[in-house]
Amino acid sequence: MTVLAAAEHRRGGLRDVSYELISAGRELADALGTEFYVAVIGGTVAEFAEQLNREGVDVIYTVAEGEEFNHGVYTQAIASLAADLDPAVVMMPNSVNGLDYAPAVASGLERPLVTDVVGFEVTDGVTAVREMYASKVETTLSIDADRFCVTIRPNEWPGAEGTGDAEVREHDIEIDDSRVRSTVTGFQEVGGGDIDISDADVLVSVGRGIEEEENIELIEELADTLGATLSSSRPIVDAGWLPKNRQVGQSGKVVTPDIYIAIGISGAVQHVAGMKGAETIVAINTDPNAPIFDLADYAIVDDLFEVVPELTAQFG
Repeated sequence: MTVLAAAEHRRGGLRDVSYELISAGRELADALGTEFYVAVIGGTVAEFAEQLNREGVDVIYTVAEGEEFNHGVYTQAIASLAADLDPAVVMMPNSVNGLDYAPAVASGLERPLVTDVVGFEVTDGVTAVREMYASKVETTLSIDADRFCVTIRPNEWPGAEGTGDAEVREHDIEIDDSRVRSTVTGFQEVGGGDIDISDADVLVSVGRGIEEEENIELIEELADTLGATLSSSRPIVDAGWLPKNRQVGQSGKVVTPDIYIAIGISGAVQHVAGMKGAETIVAINTDPNAPIFDLADYAIVDDLFEVVPELTAQFG
């Protein structure tokens, strides 16, 4: 019995969720008293295996098939690995790619699938912890099966650190080309260029309190002064004032920066779901009862049009 996790990469680099999978997988493997394996499929597998050799990994399996994610290749590779290893748990990221192939993997292996897991409890069996209703309710789901698949939510576990001593093994598989029905021909960025707010260390986020589009320039000046990345709540994106890839929240990006400055954001649960993992939260709002203050480390109850220029001047 083992735990097997499938790493994720894109455009030549491992995604952060790959290291989070190691932390989650090691935690579950320890609770089950078993070994933890990581699989990396496609791309520069030797380089990826070296990067994935973190504390907690027992064996890394490399599958040298293709360069980018491919549904047909991933489903066949994981099915082949599962046939050889018979893992009790197959872990995949709850990402765009992960949700593409995880249901097919679970169906092919005839196992139940639990998606968007944020924690595990192990007593007599395994219980998956999930969140519902925009993260307002935490639920537990007892998994009544000896073999199952899960996807884990990004940014819920810390990324694994340290250098490990995992054995690296090549896994050979003959891909059935008739089952590979798509291919990656290129990437096209959404509006906003190549900015990925989920990678930012410092985010300055603007909300409805900015009132008018031209006032966003005030927030941009503060972000530039701090060397931060500009992000926003959903109303700003819905109004067309900033592109979709700048949106933080349940229907946007989940972010975990070192510092998150929320300006004119009330703190609706949908937004909070996307930024509650920030290490330090600073909130600026005129309403002392704004929900954002419930999780802020530093609260400024004042007019943003007075506070923001002062902050820009102080840090400039």
